[in-house]
Amino acid sequence: MSIPTPTTSREADLSADFKEAMAHMCAPVAVVTTMDGDRPHGTTVSAVMSLSVEPLLIAVAMATTSESLSAITRTGTFGVNVLGAQQQSVATRFAIKGDDKFAGTLWHRHDSIPRLDGSAIWLSCRVDHILPGGDHVILVGGVTGVDTDPIAAPLTYHARRFGTHTPHDTP
Repeated sequence: MSIPTPTTSREADLSADFKEAMAHMCAPVAVVTTMDGDRPHGTTVSAVMSLSVEPLLIAVAMATTSESLSAITRTGTFGVNVLGAQQQSVATRFAIKGDDKFAGTLWHRHDSIPRLDGSAIWLSCRVDHILPGGDHVILVGGVTGVDTDPIAAPLTYHARRFGTHTPHDTP
């Protein structure tokens, strides 16, 4: 799939403004994983959301060029590891291309899918739909397993920086 390039200065300005606006949206940081044969695959994503409770569905946006997406397409299963607040180095490691992302990362197989130790939330999923979304696809997964660490704060990304959520005091 090719990415359309802006053809006018107004479109270029809008594209830059859009990117800046999206940088100011707070997003959870997750690593999407799958196991293709004996090889684990994973990539960092920040566009992940609950889609439906009946049936249980989650949506994840992934770049069309992602090796992990290709592996997920082959296997039909994936995991969503919403990272804990202290896992910034894991997020950074899985955000770059390369074969050695799992080196130095503690993980184990859960439902035959790589689960990263220390994640605040774990979801195991089967591929339900893959929808086009420009230079990304929207991966819709049927949730087959859930585990949450109730005291773990999730890692977030806002204004091009990692952080976490701090709740307001309520009276």
